Amino acid sequence: MLTIALWKRIVIWGLCILGLVLALPNGFYPRVERHNDAVSAIEAGFNTPENQEDVGLWPDFLPSHLVNLGLDLRGGAHLLAQVNLAEVYESRMEGMWPDVRDALRVESDVIGGVRQVKDAPAGELHVQINKPEGLQTAVDVVKELAQPVVSLTNLGHSDLEVRGEGDTVIVALSEAERIATDQRTMATSLEIVRNRVDAAGTREPTIQRSGDDRILIQVPGIGSAEELKELIGSTAKLEFRPVVGRASGPDERTDSRTEVLPSVDEEGVYYIVETRPVVTGEELTNAQPSFDQNGRPAVSFTFNGHGSRAFGDYTRDNIGSPFAIVLDDEVISAPTIQSHIPGGSGIITGNFDIAETTRMAILLRAGALPAKMTFLEERTVGPELGQDSIDAGRIACIIAFAGVLIFMVLSYGLFGFFANIALIINVGLIFGILSLLGATLTLPGIAGIVLTIGMAVDANVLVFERIREELKAKRGPVRAIELGYEKALSAIVDANITTLLTAVILFAMGSGPVKGFAITLGIGIMTSVFTAIFVTRLIIVTWFERKRPKAIEV
Repeated sequence: MLTIALWKRIVIWGLCILGLVLALPNGFYPRVERHNDAVSAIEAGFNTPENQEDVGLWPDFLPSHLVNLGLDLRGGAHLLAQVNLAEVYESRMEGMWPDVRDALRVESDVIGGVRQVKDAPAGELHVQINKPEGLQTAVDVVKELAQPVVSLTNLGHSDLEVRGEGDTVIVALSEAERIATDQRTMATSLEIVRNRVDAAGTREPTIQRSGDDRILIQVPGIGSAEELKELIGSTAKLEFRPVVGRASGPDERTDSRTEVLPSVDEEGVYYIVETRPVVTGEELTNAQPSFDQNGRPAVSFTFNGHGSRAFGDYTRDNIGSPFAIVLDDEVISAPTIQSHIPGGSGIITGNFDIAETTRMAILLRAGALPAKMTFLEERTVGPELGQDSIDAGRIACIIAFAGVLIFMVLSYGLFGFFANIALIINVGLIFGILSLLGATLTLPGIAGIVLTIGMAVDANVLVFERIREELKAKRGPVRAIELGYEKALSAIVDANITTLLTAVILFAMGSGPVKGFAITLGIGIMTSVFTAIFVTRLIIVTWFERKRPKAIEV
């Protein structure tokens, strides 16, 4: 019998309605986008009248997920950045000097005094001893500081290479440790860049590794490449350091425990600060843009447990002393400690505007980059190019859609009209699923949708041709429709599974635009099979139950 159970009808129409409701916001894209931006801004603490007005542009009871537009459609910024991996080696060696010095002092009777050689090659630590005859003892002592390499591919290797030349101990990272360090540095850089871009509220950026030491960054919707560089280019290394005094200029001589840093707020002012910080940005748990007691923009921060104790102890013991807040080797503020600050929280003030405090808070929350980045390629993609692409894609979709609709009606009459209803629902389901997933639509993605529109009626064509054959074999209308769907099912499944496998392979092996094409193609295949097998059949069954025709024409 040509019947469909009630629960199946409810499920089929329920899925169709759900998909169309999810796709609805894309029909009001600018309005919903302003609503979403305002909601995000209010959640971030910017509850302005303009944001409140924009929130009311779209009802809260309706979904507000949108299909994100890619760089080629929306415009935005493209950067190719190179991570300075050698800087990590240098920092690692500089950080080892206190440990090496303390270890060698234990053997001072044998090796004498020690001092760090300042003009050593990059990535190496050179330590000169007073008694050259004790060189081997010094080398053996430093070798004891070595640790196993933390890497599955280099188990059993040491992280340090230590050798002696004349009266100098030379320490460097081993090759195995350099490889492991490179991998960690690139992974950390990728994660921090992604956190900074996500915190800025951009939609679906492309952030991926390119080669051994490069990162490709594409962010749709951002104003310019320069704006993107300002957001991700700073290392954002925050430190709280004791102030020794003021310097007369940047070249004033200091000892190994202090250095001269410029002031951001005061032009021509330089501070002598200790090299070893009291607390660092790594111990921050939160940073938010705020205002000080005078209503000026500032950044509030909170430390973790260890940072809170260190910060509290230092402020308790140094009331009345200046304290430098250093960001990327610049003193952004040097306030005098007025009282004990035990809570592990505080506020950074200075000559900032709201945009600067917002950017600083984003950088501090995301963490410091392990190494500086050099931008090898930068490109700003204007929205005009994106609009041209959108217009071209829209025309292509309209032509494909109209062509398929006309063909189906001319070829199959009323049944072709039913197939067209299912095709319209199919396109709505595609955009509904893309919206729900927060997927990014690119120009190749539009090509995938256009291809899907052309392929969507293939299943219906197979079914209708089978029904024609059964009618020619003198089958009744009910039996012809039943056999048409039964005999066409295997061909429909086989054809679409092979295409779906192709889409999966493209997604797994491709990148960027290729993945966008594969996603829309794969989703389109699944929705087209659903609409052809279930939706079109349900429409035909519903029509047949109402009209009860004695004969049908397909």
